[in-house]
Amino acid sequence: MTSFQPLGGSSRSGRVLGPALDKIIKNAAWRKHSNLISTCKAALDRLEAVSDSPDHSSPLLGIPPPDADFVLHPLVLAIESAYPKVAETALECSQKLFSHGLLRGDINLPAGADNAPGSSAARLLTSVCSCCGIGDEALELSMLRVLIASVRSPFVLIRDECLAQIIRSCYNVYLGSQSAANQLCAKLVLAQIVVIMFTRVEADSTNVRIRIVSIADMMDLSDRNLNDSSLVHSAQNFINEVMAGSDADPLPSKSNKEGSLLRDSEGEAAANGGGLSKIKEDGLFLFKNLCKLSMKFSTQEDPENPLLMRGKVLSLELLKIGIETAGPLWRANEWFLGTIKQYLCLSLLKNSALSVMSIFQLLCSIFMGLLSKFRSGLKEEVGIFFPMLILRILENILQPSFLQKMTVLNLLEKICQVSQIMVDVFVNYDCDVNSPNIFERVVNGLLKTALGVPPGSATSLSPAQDSTLRIESVKCLNCIIKSMSVWMDQQLRLCDFAPESHENEHSSENLTSLNGEEGSVTDHDLHLDANHEPSDAASLEQCRAYKLEFQKGVSLFNKKPSKGIDFLIKIKKIGASPEEVASFLKNASGLNPSMIGDYLGEREDFSLKVMHAYVDSINFEGMNFGEAIRFFLKGFRLPGEAQKIDRIMEKFAERYCKCSPSSFTSADTAYVLAYSVIMLNTDAHNNMVKDKMSKAEFIRNNRGIDDGKDLPEEYLGSLYDQIVKSEIKISADFSAPQNKQTNSINKLLGFDNIFNLVNWKQSEEKALGASDHLIKHIQEQFKAKSGKSESMFYTVMDTAILRFMMEACWAPIMAAFSVTLDQSDDMSATAQCLQGFRYAVHVTSVMHMQTQRDAFVTSVAKFTYLHCAADMKQKNVDAVKAIISIAIEDGNYLQECWEHIFTCLSRFEHLHLLGEGAPPDASFFTAPLTEAEDRAQKATSVKKKGNALQNPAVMAVVRGGSYDSASMGNKVSALVTADQMTNFISNLNLLDQIGTFELNHIFAHSQRLNGDAIVAFVRALCKVSMTELQSPTDPRVFSLTKIVEIAHYNMNRIRLVWSCIWNVLSEFFVSVGLSENLSVAIFVMDSLRQLAMKFLEREELANYNFQNEFLKPFVVIMQKSNSSEIRELIVRCVSQMVLSRVNHVKSGWKSVFLVFTTAAADERKSIVLLAFETMEKIVRDYFPYITETETTAFTDCVKCLIAFTNSRFNSDASLNAIAFLRFCAVKLAEGGLVYYDNISEGHLGNGDDGNLTEKYDLAYFWLPLLEGLSKLTSDPRPTIRKGALEVLFDILNDHGHLFTDTFWINILKFVIYPIFSNTRNITVGQVLSVHDSLFPDDDSAHSETDTLAAKCLIDLFVKFFDVLQLYLGNVVGIVTNFVSSPYKQYANAGMAALLHLTAHLGSKLSEEEWKDILVPLKMSAASMLPVFSSIIRVMQDIEIPDRSHSDEEQYSDHEYINEDEEEANMETASYAIVRMKNHISVQLQIVQVVKKLYEVHRKSFSTAHVSILLDILTSIASHSNEVSSETTTQQKLQKACSLLEIPDPPVVHFENESYQNLLKFLQTILTEDPALSDELKIESLAVLVCQKIFKIYLNCAGGQPTDCKTSNAVPNVHGILRLGTAKKEELAARTSLLVLALQVLGGLRQDSFRRNLRIVFPSMVSLVSCEHSSNEVLDELHDIFHSSIGPLLMNI
Repeated sequence: MTSFQPLGGSSRSGRVLGPALDKIIKNAAWRKHSNLISTCKAALDRLEAVSDSPDHSSPLLGIPPPDADFVLHPLVLAIESAYPKVAETALECSQKLFSHGLLRGDINLPAGADNAPGSSAARLLTSVCSCCGIGDEALELSMLRVLIASVRSPFVLIRDECLAQIIRSCYNVYLGSQSAANQLCAKLVLAQIVVIMFTRVEADSTNVRIRIVSIADMMDLSDRNLNDSSLVHSAQNFINEVMAGSDADPLPSKSNKEGSLLRDSEGEAAANGGGLSKIKEDGLFLFKNLCKLSMKFSTQEDPENPLLMRGKVLSLELLKIGIETAGPLWRANEWFLGTIKQYLCLSLLKNSALSVMSIFQLLCSIFMGLLSKFRSGLKEEVGIFFPMLILRILENILQPSFLQKMTVLNLLEKICQVSQIMVDVFVNYDCDVNSPNIFERVVNGLLKTALGVPPGSATSLSPAQDSTLRIESVKCLNCIIKSMSVWMDQQLRLCDFAPESHENEHSSENLTSLNGEEGSVTDHDLHLDANHEPSDAASLEQCRAYKLEFQKGVSLFNKKPSKGIDFLIKIKKIGASPEEVASFLKNASGLNPSMIGDYLGEREDFSLKVMHAYVDSINFEGMNFGEAIRFFLKGFRLPGEAQKIDRIMEKFAERYCKCSPSSFTSADTAYVLAYSVIMLNTDAHNNMVKDKMSKAEFIRNNRGIDDGKDLPEEYLGSLYDQIVKSEIKISADFSAPQNKQTNSINKLLGFDNIFNLVNWKQSEEKALGASDHLIKHIQEQFKAKSGKSESMFYTVMDTAILRFMMEACWAPIMAAFSVTLDQSDDMSATAQCLQGFRYAVHVTSVMHMQTQRDAFVTSVAKFTYLHCAADMKQKNVDAVKAIISIAIEDGNYLQECWEHIFTCLSRFEHLHLLGEGAPPDASFFTAPLTEAEDRAQKATSVKKKGNALQNPAVMAVVRGGSYDSASMGNKVSALVTADQMTNFISNLNLLDQIGTFELNHIFAHSQRLNGDAIVAFVRALCKVSMTELQSPTDPRVFSLTKIVEIAHYNMNRIRLVWSCIWNVLSEFFVSVGLSENLSVAIFVMDSLRQLAMKFLEREELANYNFQNEFLKPFVVIMQKSNSSEIRELIVRCVSQMVLSRVNHVKSGWKSVFLVFTTAAADERKSIVLLAFETMEKIVRDYFPYITETETTAFTDCVKCLIAFTNSRFNSDASLNAIAFLRFCAVKLAEGGLVYYDNISEGHLGNGDDGNLTEKYDLAYFWLPLLEGLSKLTSDPRPTIRKGALEVLFDILNDHGHLFTDTFWINILKFVIYPIFSNTRNITVGQVLSVHDSLFPDDDSAHSETDTLAAKCLIDLFVKFFDVLQLYLGNVVGIVTNFVSSPYKQYANAGMAALLHLTAHLGSKLSEEEWKDILVPLKMSAASMLPVFSSIIRVMQDIEIPDRSHSDEEQYSDHEYINEDEEEANMETASYAIVRMKNHISVQLQIVQVVKKLYEVHRKSFSTAHVSILLDILTSIASHSNEVSSETTTQQKLQKACSLLEIPDPPVVHFENESYQNLLKFLQTILTEDPALSDELKIESLAVLVCQKIFKIYLNCAGGQPTDCKTSNAVPNVHGILRLGTAKKEELAARTSLLVLALQVLGGLRQDSFRRNLRIVFPSMVSLVSCEHSSNEVLDELHDIFHSSIGPLLMNI
């Protein structure tokens, strides 16, 4: 050894051991510790002799194994010496060996030889652990340092018993040390050991980062040491120091390499063995031992052992820390999960019976850890412990332990902090038909706690405790709904931004749920089939629905068993066979045992079959009779009716004998014995029975029952003992729900129906600890479930599951919050309620649960108390804040609930204004106040309380009203006291907490709402505004101003959304604009104007229609409003908007023109003139803008101008409007309109067949303009009528060359023909008939216009004949319609037009076209002939008086004739005379037209044309003769004319002119066109006409034509009479006609005259003999006889 070699040698271990051994030598007593000293010296010599060894199997680094045992032995001796100075040095050295990684390998207490591997290190640890019994406080701390260093060392594995020894030593220090500081340190060391071990287990490695435990992790409130802050601080420093020192490693590189080799070998061992690694085995070993330590109970001799209780509490604390430290491995590894089920759950179960608060708190904490991390693997266990630990306490309302219940409530708060837990609980239990409804029971339990102890009930709680529990339960409910809200938000964000999670994967180590629980396993049984996997929510919806229906069936069964079974079979929850029903009765939970017994005992066939199947399903094989009947009656309670019992026992006896055939001789024996056993059971265990049955009596009662023989007395005695000792009873008592609690506040708040959902079942149990019966029952459940396959645990990420959760909990939650808000003034409680309401609204809104959402929002709105401000408190102000928060945070989902929110905001703003002393809105809607009234009103400011009581608005608000009332202050009769006013003023000060900024933020925030939400927002705001404005006493404009604001805010939204918004706003503005309150309507219209001006600032593209929709409210109100002020305001508003935004108006022109069109027909002149003034400026200055984008705007403009032409106030305006129509036509002709390919085709009205077939050719613009002018031609005002007609035809004449042939068809049909529709209905291609009754009265003004119209029509037709040639017949039809008029003016106009037409087109007309003219003329002439017949009929029915007016005085009274009748007759006669004269005049005009046509166009006429003309003249001539022949009618007419002193109708003139023109026409043909004459046989016709004329003349002259065959007859007696004056005048008038006829005859050729002489000769002879008025007749006769007849006679 060199001089510079350190003490202990050159090895690394020696450098640690050397100084320690040297110190031990120095501190040891030479005599007492001589062996120790020598051993230390020998060890030092050995250390100096060795160097670092590469042998890794050595427990001491760098020291060979034999030398390692030798050099460690002195440390063991030093510690065992119990001498503090020596032992402390040895302990310090041991700590360094462990801390620096010098001691390595597995350390265990070997069962065999001492030289086993690691035995030296084991002995060292054993000696270290023995220090706890020395009692020295310093040594205890040193021991704890060594132990924690040994466990912490990454190079050492403390195994099995050695680990147990370390734990026991720490326990002993904690339980037995005299130092409180050491106790705390031991406790922290134990906790740190647990953390180290479980952390290593999770990583399966010793080299892991270890967290340092904190004293705060300890929960034992009964530990007094925790109350000393200095002790707590020193203990925490101790563990921090120890853990910091243990991390040191002087030789990191080499030690790490070696450590890694150690870990690799461990991994290989685990892989080769196929089981757990050593680290995991150690973790399981520690966990099992802690569980066993926690289950140590005191003995009967020492039932209250405090040390045992402290140890139990410590064990539970360590288990809690272990569970908190455990990671995913514990959930994934079956060994660990099985250990938790086998040991920890048993510990929880046994310790739940203890009535120690600290233990219960630890149990709750451990259960919290299990629930947070292991619920997926402990589904059945959680389902058992949740009711036992939590629900059992939570549902105990009357006699709970205050601290215990507070612990449960705090536990529920912690559970809710992990949002996934509550969802998983609901999914796996409330949706599982075989599991309890944990979530629902928790919510209902919290509700009952929140409502407090029912009135009149005895309770162990003080009022303060009850109040605290109520507040905490409300807090828990808030946490539940908050956790649901947080979970929903998390999942929705995951759905948006993360890929779908695949929950079907079973790799639990790769899955991590939101709550930190990894490896949640999903259930594949939820999938309906292999090919279709529905979403979690859809599958769970089925499960939940199944459970609800199943529970409904169970509930129905418990009331009426047969109905319940029928219901369950009907909904297919159970099968219809008796076997399936029996299986249901045996296995279903929740069935009332009494009802099962009643159903099994029924005598109906199906019930009997079910009972038989039920009994047959039980196997009694191997059971004695007592066991069998006990097992049989465990599932139900026997009914009380003897017959039912008889049927059940009969079947039981039969089944028992079948399973045990050797038991009895027959089934009768079993039957009788079963009855006897039942009676014994009742007798022995019924307290009402005083004289109990003895064994001898029981044996005596059963003699001879075995087929006449006795059963063995031993057998019966044993059976008697069994029954008396243990009562036969059902396995689990069924407790029917008690009556539901009623509370006086229920009806007050309207929660009767909500509370009906809550089961007020109270359990009378101990204040602390579960009963032995309950624990035993749970143990049976564990055993029953252990044999079954593990049920699957579901983890759902679909937010749709929240709908089912909310359906289960919303009513209790709202009831709890509402009652608490109403009854409590505690700020924390009300804050929790309002926060809960906010979360509930959020969840129900996002999940689209409309009913629930509305209920929550309505509740909060009602609790604002804004409708009853005098009763407001701070909690009500907080409710207002909550409403505002809801509006801002959940606005996208509120929909109809916005109405409640806006109602609250409106009322708040009203109160705010009153508080500021501002005048009410109603003051703006009334007449201005005088100066004195204004001062009086200002004096009513609320803040100046002097005259506050005199303000009606304030008094109305103070009186208040119901929430649903339209306005506050409906209780008019109630008086306002000074106290009420004072409260009101103070409450207004409370409202100052809420500024107007928050309110305005809601409306400014509307820009962020989605499309559906903003529409609902606007709709609700309009509804509230409507309510405000329609208030009869206090109309307000708050919401109206907000409508304008939000319209401005949202005007830049996309067109689809804005269109939906405006549809709502439009209806609102229309409705309010038509309000009877003029001031309100004016205010609304001004608001609409503001919006319109803002909107018109935006550009609109072509062919959109939104501007028109936006301005439509102006149109509707203009059309419907009865207020002239509103109509004038609208005209002014629209005028201002258009003139200021004319370059932006596109589709809005339609609404603008509709407004002005309506204004044109207004009753007020100022409105009409104002509108026309604007129209004039628009057309004159801004015409290009009208059709810039919208083609329909021009037609609307035309319609508007036409409407102004109908103005009855100013003819100048009407004429100007017509002039503007001409201006529009000029613009059209100039092509000043924009072309669009998508212009709609067709015409806007007037028949289905009027659609235009061609594409755009300006027809779309021209037709409305021309049609409008066409309609104006029938205006009653002559100037307008004439002006429109002139403008119309001027336009057609000037611009007709622009029109296509097809368009001309439409012009004729829709423009021109309607002008003449007063006489006929014209269709294209139709030749029309005439009816005189359709003609208007003979009005000169109308006739003038119609005459002008006919002339203009012919002028137009002539000008555009090349285009309109095909429609000649239609035009002629119109003209001939005039010709056929019975009125002279129309007939003259028609004939003039016809002549004008032929004069200009005669040379261009074809033969067919002439025919188209002449035929209608002929028909018109013929159509007029029946007029005379109507005159005859009229005159036949009247009598004309024989006297004149001057003769009336000569008649006496008795000869007086009815003057009214005579007057009527004379009026009729006068009408007939006028009609007769007109008729004659028209007929003669037709004759002149025919004559003129022939004269002018003779060369153009064919034979057919001449024939038509001849027919016309012939028919008229014949008609004239007919008229002349009606002497009776003529006499009446002449008599009437005489009385009326008017000229007679020119009948003779008519006849003379008709025949004269006919005869001249024939004469012309005869002389000028012999060929035509021969073709038409004109000669014969002329002779006949002459003969007719002769007869007429002779008839007038009183002579008759002489017949050659009767020339010898007696002459006519009339021939000798002389003619009167009238006849002579008539004869003179007919002389010219006769002369013409004689001249025509005389002009015939000789041969022709000879042929026709026979016809006319008699008449000529008569003419010779009759009287004549002129010698001219005789001269003509002389010439004929001399020149024509004489030569003929000479030739004979």
